[in-house]
Amino acid sequence: MAETRILSGNVVSDAVYTALESRIQFLKESSVVPGLAAVIVGENPASQVYVRNKTRKFSELQLHSETIKLPHETTQAVLLDRIVALNNDPLYHGILVQLPLPDHINRALIIDSIAVHKDVDGFHPENLGRLTAGRPRYVPCTPKGIMRILQHYDIDPSGKHAVVLGRSNIVGRPMSILLSQKQKFSNATTTICHSRTADLRALAKQADILIAALGVPEFVDQSFIKEGVTIIDVGINRVDDGSEKGYKLVGDVAFEAVQGIAGSITPVPGGVGPMTIAMLVENTVEAAENSLG
Repeated sequence: MAETRILSGNVVSDAVYTALESRIQFLKESSVVPGLAAVIVGENPASQVYVRNKTRKFSELQLHSETIKLPHETTQAVLLDRIVALNNDPLYHGILVQLPLPDHINRALIIDSIAVHKDVDGFHPENLGRLTAGRPRYVPCTPKGIMRILQHYDIDPSGKHAVVLGRSNIVGRPMSILLSQKQKFSNATTTICHSRTADLRALAKQADILIAALGVPEFVDQSFIKEGVTIIDVGINRVDDGSEKGYKLVGDVAFEAVQGIAGSITPVPGGVGPMTIAMLVENTVEAAENSLG
């Protein structure tokens, strides 16, 4: 049984931060400190952890960041006013609104209100459109991070069959676009699967590269994969485990079950998660560079 290679997002993200050092230094010498405003509405535990990790990394890199925490009952109008103020504040080059939002707030309206040149998450319709046209401004952070992992480990998608489990605008759909574009280190044949896909297991088993972004703990087991497949596990799920902490983090893939069958896999934690944060930093640095004209 061949050993499955671990694709470490920690290793790749460290390389990203090293590559960014000179760009950040140049900006600071030009009196520009890349700045990010993170807006979080409500008390979603996963969102709290995610935003805290993002702001900690900005602090480590001596970049500017602010977390704006708003109560769950915040009205849509109040949130829109805050975003308009951030759009007009030169201190912030990037704005992200942490999802999910409370049900009484129209998510699409909020995303549309973020200035396109500050939309470092890449979720604004204009930025998603530019991505589809092959002329991206900011690539959504998780898909961008996944592509960087593949490049770092020299896993070229060209000519391969990539199967994406999940169709969200955050991961699945932009992932399929990036993998299938007519450019270097892309050119895959791409299939998107979702909750209405007939015989999802059979399609997944055709994959040379399998992207699991369903949000279902350990859904993908050995019956979904063929030997030698590259698996990118996007899922970060809390499951009760009876420990002192009360839970453990697992992906959408049954990690132990696919060992020795998969050729390569990203772990959870330590895989895609660190890359999402690294790409957010990179997009914010790029936004700061764009502000210089």
